[in-house]
Amino acid sequence: MRRYRLVAFALIAPSVLLIIVFVYGFIGWTTWLSLTNQNDIIVPQVRFVGLENYIRLFHNLRFLIDLKNTLIFALLFIPGSLVLGLAGALLLNSGIRYEGVFRTIFLMPMALSFIVTGVVWRWLMNPSSGLNLMFDALGLGFLKNGWYTDPSIGIKAIALAAVWQLSGYTMALYLAGLRAIPKELYEAAQVDGASQWQFFRFVTFPLLTPVTLSAVIVLGHISLKIFDLVVAVAGISGGPAFSSDVPALYMFVTTFQANRFAQGGAISIILLMMVSFLVIPYLSWSLRREATE
Repeated sequence: MRRYRLVAFALIAPSVLLIIVFVYGFIGWTTWLSLTNQNDIIVPQVRFVGLENYIRLFHNLRFLIDLKNTLIFALLFIPGSLVLGLAGALLLNSGIRYEGVFRTIFLMPMALSFIVTGVVWRWLMNPSSGLNLMFDALGLGFLKNGWYTDPSIGIKAIALAAVWQLSGYTMALYLAGLRAIPKELYEAAQVDGASQWQFFRFVTFPLLTPVTLSAVIVLGHISLKIFDLVVAVAGISGGPAFSSDVPALYMFVTTFQANRFAQGGAISIILLMMVSFLVIPYLSWSLRREATE
């Protein structure tokens, strides 16, 4: 047994060492960097400044706009993906013909990268092409707009593209959840005279709660760290008046273009804390649930 334990330890040790160095080590180094004055390539003397970079961020108009954009994006993206995904799953679970074809169509956007999605939707939402040409053809010229170039829309247009791409993912989750529900529950509800709405309200929806929670965690995580889709649609500038800007994009610009490493580190630590506040309670709940089961 001792030999087997040594072999097992030797097998996992390289991975553990790499994680310690390249994940937790760099998190620790970034945290230290965010507490210093190293906001240039060459600093005469690197010194500890405490929370100065964090305080400066929360007095920075662009960063405050980024936080607001993140909230708007999440409020549109998460419910939109959940509703469309659930609707698609219910449709596929209803015994529709050619289910395999529809399932492939729903899942296909998920196979694309955010860069590809962003380029396609940038063309669709361009003021001189795409959706506006379609509106003209349908006699709906009053709906024409610059979409991502309009400061009043901005991040909402990017949320639309994200919903299109990720609703297939939530559909797959919900479809698996629906097919895991025992048929006996529906039969018992039918004997009690339940309507279709009551089937959904009192049987289907409560049993899909764990699936919904898992999807919210994943989609929320994507909302907080969204970067490539924003760059592909609105560019590195974050759109007019920062209407499409997000914290991850601001971190990139601050760190690698402005060379303000300490402030960029502060943005990254704030993002890490936001993700942790979302993920850690879910992991704790999941572990407790597994223990009770």
